[in-house]
Amino acid sequence: MTCTGAPLRIQLLGPVRAWRDGEEIALGSPKQRAVLSILASRAGGVVSGETIISALWESDTPQTAANGVHTYVARLRRALEPDRGSRAASTVLSSESGGYCLRLQPTDVDATLFVERHGHARKSREGGSTETTLRLYEDALGLWRGEAYSGVPGPFAAMEGGRLRDLRLTAVEEWAQVMVEAGEHAEVVDALSRAAAEEPLREKLRWLLMLALYHSGRQAHALAVYTETRRLLRRELGIEPGTELQDLHRRILAGQRELRLPGGSLTPRPREGLTAVVPVPAQLPAVARGFTGRDAELRQLGQLLDDELAQRGTPVVVVDGPAGVGKSALVLELAHRVADRFPDGQLYVDLCGNGLRGRPLSASDVLHQLLVSLGADSARIPRDLAGRTTLYRSLLYGRRMLIALDDALSADQLRPLIPRGASCVVATSRQRFGGLAARDGAHTFTARPMALDEAADLLTGLSGGRLADEPAAALRLAALCGGLPLALRITAEGLATRPDVPLETLVKQYAAESDRLDRLTVADDALASVRDAFQTSYQALSADAARMFRFLGLVKDAPITVEAAASLADTDHDGARRLLDLLAAHHLLEDHGHQYRLHDLLGIYAAECAEREPVLNRRAALARLDQACRAARAGRIAERDGGADYAVVLRRAAVLRRAAPQRREEVTRP
Repeated sequence: MTCTGAPLRIQLLGPVRAWRDGEEIALGSPKQRAVLSILASRAGGVVSGETIISALWESDTPQTAANGVHTYVARLRRALEPDRGSRAASTVLSSESGGYCLRLQPTDVDATLFVERHGHARKSREGGSTETTLRLYEDALGLWRGEAYSGVPGPFAAMEGGRLRDLRLTAVEEWAQVMVEAGEHAEVVDALSRAAAEEPLREKLRWLLMLALYHSGRQAHALAVYTETRRLLRRELGIEPGTELQDLHRRILAGQRELRLPGGSLTPRPREGLTAVVPVPAQLPAVARGFTGRDAELRQLGQLLDDELAQRGTPVVVVDGPAGVGKSALVLELAHRVADRFPDGQLYVDLCGNGLRGRPLSASDVLHQLLVSLGADSARIPRDLAGRTTLYRSLLYGRRMLIALDDALSADQLRPLIPRGASCVVATSRQRFGGLAARDGAHTFTARPMALDEAADLLTGLSGGRLADEPAAALRLAALCGGLPLALRITAEGLATRPDVPLETLVKQYAAESDRLDRLTVADDALASVRDAFQTSYQALSADAARMFRFLGLVKDAPITVEAAASLADTDHDGARRLLDLLAAHHLLEDHGHQYRLHDLLGIYAAECAEREPVLNRRAALARLDQACRAARAGRIAERDGGADYAVVLRRAAVLRRAAPQRREEVTRP
């Protein structure tokens, strides 16, 4: 007897679950879910009560088994049809002569659908295209969400789970063989590695994994798989590997390139859409016009890369520093200088960590972009991060390639992008990645503002001749820009485009703090704005670190000690040090040992941010600082803070306190 369907969908390939009209159904206890799984495995057919009892308990059947099955079925009916009246007949789970029937189409059960799709994939291997065959296999394998019948008890679940698991591994082997025949060896390594770990004694999986590794240029890894397989078979079963494994091992040792697939051809089948020849990538952007200076930094970084490569390591260098300091230009100049050491090409990705050029890319997004650049078929790239990372490392194995990654947001964004072998990674970030150095062996290098003479040379070279005979003005403007290349380039552009304004007038305009950041902006271009660059760094801070930054803006010209910062922010010594160190790690504050300082332009921006604090908050902060300064002068805490001179801080606090409005305002936290 057969029954017809309802809008119900059952998952057996993983934890047993059910959905009705797209909404998941609460299925109750494990045995209740086991009853549903038995009925679903024979969807549309009648299952007797005795069959259900045997499937649940086998020889350990309790006397209450029949009543238990009746109770489970009744509860399932309520779960599957919550709106059904108490006396209405069930249209989903009906009682039939001799048993029960789950009224739905067999293909509404993922296990049945998997078997059907696997059969179609096998037929396609006999005469279908490679693309169609692979799509059918991947559609079938994509139904799996874990171990079949997971979480349900009984001998039936154990037996069916084992049968389906074996069928899935067979499908993986068949899919992998088609992929290898198509020449896509690196793409199957991750899936075969996971399958071999799940079933370590399955020799065909090991055979295919060795073949894929070997044709990916990983001969040593392929031989290591054989050694591990032999050790497992001898230890677990007391036998040697089969003749096919032994023959493949001998051929790999002999360096034979054309290796026969099990039952397959010597000649790989071409796969539609696969690029036959991938050009050597050369993706480095051009270095900004007028790059000058940084000779010492470039020598140091170049020597560091040479040392790592000589030791057969994978050089990873992260250049960090404040916004606008020229990190990207420095790394690109370095990359162009050392490009000839990496004959397999150069890859480049803007990670968009600061958000000015779009949302920050995830590591998975970046890997997709890199894999396409390396010639991987976009439709065949794994969806998960682990799969993409494995494929990326496989494709780079044995190649000398330079990977330049601009504007990293975090160490976790970078870690999956670091290959193994002779390639090299150079990256930039506004944050210091101490964890990447400690855990992953990366070298961190801080880019600092340009020396005054180098900054003046950059200004002179880019200003259209305005400063050619004005060295004093060039030095003055370089100082007003704080040696930041972004500010220097914006200033040079302003000088070049305003030839009719006297140079003395322009210098006076840039000297005015009140609108200096306004002048260090190119209209309608957020990427050419010093204020916008600072703002993205500020917005990345936690709330308490941002609050500390605002309070530091009240005393922007003074050296800051931990005790002074604690007074301003009304926190304890350890809390203040933690926040100051965090600001320094984000390069919004300069650490000078016992004291911290704000870069000149960052100080102006911090003073702007301080205006966002309510007036009473600012006055209270300055009062606390005044009290701390007086105590320091009396010598009560001078020794604790390394004998810091608070005189400048005290004078600044007094001026700002007198300038603060006297009207009453509500104290609020922005």
